[in-house]
Amino acid sequence: MLEERSAGTILYQESPLGKVYLLLNYPSGHWDFVKGNIEKGETFRQTVLREVREETGITDIDFVEGFEDKVEYHYQRDGQVIHKEVIFFLASTKTNDVVLSHEHRDYIWLNFNDALKKLTYKTAQKLFKKVKDLGFES
Repeated sequence: MLEERSAGTILYQESPLGKVYLLLNYPSGHWDFVKGNIEKGETFRQTVLREVREETGITDIDFVEGFEDKVEYHYQRDGQVIHKEVIFFLASTKTNDVVLSHEHRDYIWLNFNDALKKLTYKTAQKLFKKVKDLGFES
């Protein structure tokens, strides 16, 4: 079985109505957070900064200390099972405008409850609920 490691972020911004979270629509149709494969020599946080810039054009990212979590799952690529591990961070931005890369079809900023409903995968939903469990989302 092949192993793959990525890093990603639950990215939010403050709006007049409270925190809103960024979700991306991937070509396969699912909605998820920004994430991408770790390149040689990169730290997890460096990967997050690069992936957010490449996938959304956002460059002003502030990591929230104390939130780091891991999601693991399996998927198939070219008939091979891949075990994927993604390290996620919580981060904020003041940027509202998103410039999508060719890797995504759409994006949306949603409040916590709407974002939770929009996330496609249970692993992402479970991860996202930890933000609320920590008392961050009130």
